[in-house]
Amino acid sequence: MRSNNLPQVLGSKQTDSNKYLSFKVLDDSYAVSIIRIKEILEYTDNEPMIVPMMPPMIVGVINLRGSAVPVVDLSQCLYQKPTTASRRTCVVVMEINANHQQIDVGVVVDAVSEVMMINDTEVEPPPSFADTIKTSFIHGMGKVGDRFVILLDIDQVFSTELQAYLKGMDGSTPLPNSEKITIEST
Repeated sequence: MRSNNLPQVLGSKQTDSNKYLSFKVLDDSYAVSIIRIKEILEYTDNEPMIVPMMPPMIVGVINLRGSAVPVVDLSQCLYQKPTTASRRTCVVVMEINANHQQIDVGVVVDAVSEVMMINDTEVEPPPSFADTIKTSFIHGMGKVGDRFVILLDIDQVFSTELQAYLKGMDGSTPLPNSEKITIEST
C-alpha cells in the first residue's frame, strides 16, 4: 500500500477541531474528524492480508511500519455489502477508542473526497427516529452548501463485539469466541 500525503492538511489538534475528512461509501457522503485520521493508503489487491475466522466486516490486516493494523470494510459495517474495489478505493487509518484503549484501524472506503471545514454552527444533531433506528454512530449532520454530510462518531460505528475483535488482532486481548489450540508432540 502506498501512503498518500496528509501533512499539508493536518495542523494542531486545536486548529483541526472543525476539519473533517470526507469520503464516499457506496453513493453516500460521510466524514470523520481529521483529528482521528492517521493516514490514507491506496488500496491494492495484495493487501490487506486475510485473517481466517474473522467476521465479514474485518477484511484482514495491513503492515503499517511493522505493526499489524486491522482493516474493516465500512460498507460491510453500514450496509452489510462488501466494497467493490476500484482505483479510487482507499484505506483510511483512523484512531479509535476500543474499551478505553486507543488503537489504529484501517477503514476501507470507496473514495476519499476532501478535507472540509464545518463549523459547530453548521452541525445539526442526528435525525430522530424515536427508539426504532440506531443513530448513536452519527455525531451529527454537517451542512455543506445545500447538502448534508453524515459526520460519523467512529468509536460508535464499531459494535462492542467488533471492538473486541479489533483489540484482539493487535495481540493484547484474546479474540472473542476463539478457542485456544494446543499442538501436542507425538
